Amino acid sequence: MNEVSSGRPEDFVQSVARALRVLETVGAHPRLPVKAIARRCGLNLSTTYHLARTLAYEGYLERLEDGTYVAGPEVARRFYDRLAGLGEPRAAHDVLRTLTARTGYSSYLGRISGGEVVVADCVEGPLSPYLEEFERGLAVSAHATALGQALLVSFPARERRAYLAEVGLRPFTAHTRTDLETLDAALASLAPSAVVVEHGEFRDGVSCAATLVRPGPGFAGPVWAVVVSARGEDVPQPVREELLAAGVALAAAAA
Repeated sequence: MNEVSSGRPEDFVQSVARALRVLETVGAHPRLPVKAIARRCGLNLSTTYHLARTLAYEGYLERLEDGTYVAGPEVARRFYDRLAGLGEPRAAHDVLRTLTARTGYSSYLGRISGGEVVVADCVEGPLSPYLEEFERGLAVSAHATALGQALLVSFPARERRAYLAEVGLRPFTAHTRTDLETLDAALASLAPSAVVVEHGEFRDGVSCAATLVRPGPGFAGPVWAVVVSARGEDVPQPVREELLAAGVALAAAAA
């Protein structure tokens, strides 16, 4: 079963949601006083004060001497917990390093986690542009990236359509496919062994290619995909062949 985000649960806890809203607001806008946090979160001042103090006590926020707040050390710890929890295949980083060394292109490994397409590992190469969105632990677009599209190929048709409808098809560039029928038909036509290539759908002037890591029948672990990025309109065929070889090596490591 693929991981797909669900709707609002019946036992939704408002106080937890409010605390997370405060944490996200401070992370995006550090050094805010409580009044500003309350205003941005749409909460009353008393509630925000208690939430900020609790988050600071638990280490998720830090109160500075001037009374403003920044993210605390526990936030970084949870980030590395998330990376560890992705459980990438054995020797995965070595496979990525080999792929980058042989091609000169940046390589990435990703999977679906918590309903998001997450980058688990990466190795930078000199022939690729730096993609800040593809740092380890970050979630990227499912529909506009080769990583996301390759992972979506592994979904059953109904589940893939439901997932795309829920996450939405934001236009990152003029080349991003934002019509659900068109994108779903393209993904449905691809075999799991195919190399999926996107041409400037996520960032102008950048193309990416991805392939699924397929350990074989009976494997019960998560689905992974390996990716390379390139400047320009396409990913060269020899690089695609190296990508397929890396997928085979990763499948052997995951088995």
